[in-house]
Amino acid sequence: MFAYVVRRLWQMIPTMLGVILLIFFLFNWVGGDPAYILAGKMSNPEQIENIRKQLGVDQPYYVQLWIFIQQILTFDYGASWSTGESVSQIILTRLGPSLTLLVPLVILQTVISIVLALAVASVRGSLTDRMVMMLCTIGMSISILVYIIIFQYVLAYQLGWFPVQGWSDSFRENLFYYSLLPILIMLVVSIAPTLRLYRSFVLDEIHQDYVRTARAKGVPETRVLGVHVLRNASIPIVTEVMASLPALLIGAFLIERFFGIPGIGREIIIAVERSDFPVIKAITVYVAAVTMIFNLIADLIYKAIDPRVQLK
Repeated sequence: MFAYVVRRLWQMIPTMLGVILLIFFLFNWVGGDPAYILAGKMSNPEQIENIRKQLGVDQPYYVQLWIFIQQILTFDYGASWSTGESVSQIILTRLGPSLTLLVPLVILQTVISIVLALAVASVRGSLTDRMVMMLCTIGMSISILVYIIIFQYVLAYQLGWFPVQGWSDSFRENLFYYSLLPILIMLVVSIAPTLRLYRSFVLDEIHQDYVRTARAKGVPETRVLGVHVLRNASIPIVTEVMASLPALLIGAFLIERFFGIPGIGREIIIAVERSDFPVIKAITVYVAAVTMIFNLIADLIYKAIDPRVQLK
């Protein structure tokens, strides 16, 4: 297994180089001249040239590319163009609030969806199954903006059960007070598609020969579903969870924006609005790296779930 991990880490290098080249190309040839963006409309050629020198974009492209690679290797992306704050510090300080939302969300979403998927798949074709699938379809058809507005108005404004916005320096207060309503909204939004997907994974296994054999031997239905079926359906479930984690980190920007949570998603929106290229490039690189690492972790989990899986 150690040799496999080393080999996979080595294979990530050319992939990351491709990501770096793509990001560099997009921000230098497609993104426009950052000096004009920072200088604004009321500027003269001298001011623009001075900004270009400060940013280093007056250097040849190969020099700029090497500087970008050095920034990635040293985790030092310089300062934000809009605030002057260190980009690395921005990411570190914004990562905590995002993880405070996403870690409980992923755990609750996965556990609830698996339990419901097993229950619904066991009564496939029944009225309960059809009603649940219909509710899932309706839930998936409603925009997350509708959920945010309704939940904020009813649960926060009218009933006063949750705060509308806010964030503090206390992890305990953030987790058990400020993040409850955002987690609830994201959970309601994500359960419908996740349940439909997990149900299909369970149905792929529930009619296999090994399930019929276990039932013929008198194994209780709860053990058949909770052990035999779930274990074999876990591989695609792990794949889905690991693949969705980086997207969740960025995709929570609406929740973070509406609830005033200083997370990564909200920071990306602010960076895009301000054309803050250093922040956008840094987060893009980190998301690409995290995605590859999660894929590696998923492969290792496959082996732990099913010893028959060969890591090659």
